[in-house]
Amino acid sequence: MTATIEPVARVKTFDGWQYTIEHASEACGCPMRFAIYMPPQAEHHEVPVLYWLSGLTCTEDNFMTKAGAQRYAAECGIALVAPDTSPRGLGLPGEDDSYDFGTGAGFYVNATKEPWSKHYHMYDYVVHELPAFVEEHFPVIAGKRSISGHSMGGHGALVAALNEKGRYASVSAFSPIVAPTQVPWGEKAFSGYLGEDREAWKAYDACELVAKGDNPIPLLVDQGLDDVFLKEQLQPERLEEVCNAQGHSLQLRRHEGYDHSYYFIATFMGDHVYYHAEKLRST
Repeated sequence: MTATIEPVARVKTFDGWQYTIEHASEACGCPMRFAIYMPPQAEHHEVPVLYWLSGLTCTEDNFMTKAGAQRYAAECGIALVAPDTSPRGLGLPGEDDSYDFGTGAGFYVNATKEPWSKHYHMYDYVVHELPAFVEEHFPVIAGKRSISGHSMGGHGALVAALNEKGRYASVSAFSPIVAPTQVPWGEKAFSGYLGEDREAWKAYDACELVAKGDNPIPLLVDQGLDDVFLKEQLQPERLEEVCNAQGHSLQLRRHEGYDHSYYFIATFMGDHVYYHAEKLRST
């Protein structure tokens, strides 16, 4: 980490360092926070990065404190980066009225509808600005990046990887919202951030992007079958169907007894870190 960055917090774990960073975001027009874990290997050489996008209501802390990912990242020599899920404290009308829109619910889109269009540019932030900032200020390998996420963040990870051909070595997701244009969470967020033009929504829908066939990046998805949001909001069968139709590589692993929580994520986190580590080594 360069001397020009002053961390909000720092703690050692698994012989690496966990930081919370606040910085001025041009994309969002306000201060943004992210958490970053630098494995012990970063003391000696640059390392690749796995970006994690969290779900509704989360901050930059939830993944780092609950997923247990640092153990595997230290073993594999991979940095972990988890941004916040939205701008905060802007005083926008309605930003704190519900858990699934506004604060903690940026949905990783570039908002085009006022008043959100001035600050809620989470797609540009996580895909472009944040990696550029990390690569400037931390000992990471420029361009060596993968992406993953959970629920709303699983949606964000799939959309980022499918939209940005060649930008990520690999992508995975836990319990993702795979067809946000077709489910209540996505319809609420997209109409609020993007307006009523449903054609514009398709740029942020993993199923629609797979159907276009522009980017064959393989997908790894884990889904708990006791997830209370499975039938109404997540509907992984939609992704399975379009991947089968397009011949798009998809590992969709369904797990009996697991729910939507970090108990589920922590159980299979090692599989995902190892998956990304292998892909990052081969690119």
